[in-house]
Amino acid sequence: MKRNLIFTLTILAAGIFTHPAKAQKKTAAIKPELKIQKNLTDDELLDLVQKQTFRYFWDFAHPVSGLARERSNASFGYGNEVTTTGGTGFGIMATIVATDRKWITRDSASRFLLKMVNFLSKADAYHGVFPHWLNGATGKTIPFSRKDDGADLVESSYLFQGLLTAKQYFNADNPIENELRNRISWLWNDVEWDWFTKGGEEVLYWHWSPNNGWAMNFPLRGYNECLITYVLAASGKRYPVPASVYHRGWAQSNFFKNGKEFYGYKLPLGFDNGGPLFFSHYSFLGLDPRGLKDQYADYWEQNKNHTLINRAYVLANPKQYKGYGANSWGLTASDSYQGYAAHSPNEDLGVISPTAALSAFPYTPEFSMQALKHFYFDLGDKIWSQYGFVDAFSEQHNWYAKSHLAIDQGPIIVMIENYRTGLLWKLFMSNPEVKEGLKKLGFESPVLQK
Repeated sequence: MKRNLIFTLTILAAGIFTHPAKAQKKTAAIKPELKIQKNLTDDELLDLVQKQTFRYFWDFAHPVSGLARERSNASFGYGNEVTTTGGTGFGIMATIVATDRKWITRDSASRFLLKMVNFLSKADAYHGVFPHWLNGATGKTIPFSRKDDGADLVESSYLFQGLLTAKQYFNADNPIENELRNRISWLWNDVEWDWFTKGGEEVLYWHWSPNNGWAMNFPLRGYNECLITYVLAASGKRYPVPASVYHRGWAQSNFFKNGKEFYGYKLPLGFDNGGPLFFSHYSFLGLDPRGLKDQYADYWEQNKNHTLINRAYVLANPKQYKGYGANSWGLTASDSYQGYAAHSPNEDLGVISPTAALSAFPYTPEFSMQALKHFYFDLGDKIWSQYGFVDAFSEQHNWYAKSHLAIDQGPIIVMIENYRTGLLWKLFMSNPEVKEGLKKLGFESPVLQK
């Protein structure tokens, strides 16, 4: 079905969003018309993109739980009942941005998050860890695969990254925010990080299931998107892991250290050419990479150079894909014309994912703005929608996704905000337990010296 985007932004003119419970009825009946606006300043364009993308987590939130839906389209035999724990963590951080920019009221936001946290308190969890997918109405586990029907430690760490950030932001002394903080603390303290060492091994494991035990058998070894999992596991109050799990588990693999140059940029850690760009996004929605170092890497250098390598590969365009260039770059995991794929220089299908360049704003602001303007002003009639940019596109294959994914939409809002104000970085890094966890693992950061 051909997309018809005859757009008017009257839906955004009021500035204050409708509460999700009411918005759900509205969006079911009224499809907002959207028009590509010309002559926007850079700040106005950033405002628009953050604000429009936030609708995914507000208008499209599950009406019962408030959790973020996995995706905007039915797929893999599932529909709108599927909510994602990791994507919800990103949505929580997006809600903080919307609150701070006064697109929603603080009272509406805190009540919305309290509803969500109350739901999570009754939802399925395994040794305090949530599954990848939950039924947004019942709180029951929806299996991610046949044996992945229990705890997902990595997705849960993204959720707790968001919850701990919310705990720092919603600090008012009133009944709603007090209860919100208390309930977040209860969920946080229930996480048995040490259980996921599988009986005391010096590494964390991604999955555990009451039906299948450790059958997934996936140890978390770096370098990839799971750094935040180790930081939180070391930061846990009741069930933390020792530093040896980080140094002898995460940091011990044949693809952890790199040190080679690609397109003139040195890559301290990880796969050759850096892998998909979400490695530099998911853990760093809250973790502030500015001045963040340990014995293995300077994480600002790691993330910036990873981004520059990814972009340089697209500019080199060895496969000669149509549409690649200085204003259209960014390879990361997303939908594609062949299904879901982890796009990177080493797995290049000719698909550009807007979240890749836009979530890189802190690292490459000029290049990211160049891409943003192209995506919006030049390709907006094909890829701009009521929830922001669609998940991906390929001009080579004349393919433009109709889908949005929570894990791709959330980082756009959060990382643009970190570029603009550092808000989420400041909040997450201000958490005392996180500070202690980072120190325990041997990290240095300007924040830890305060």
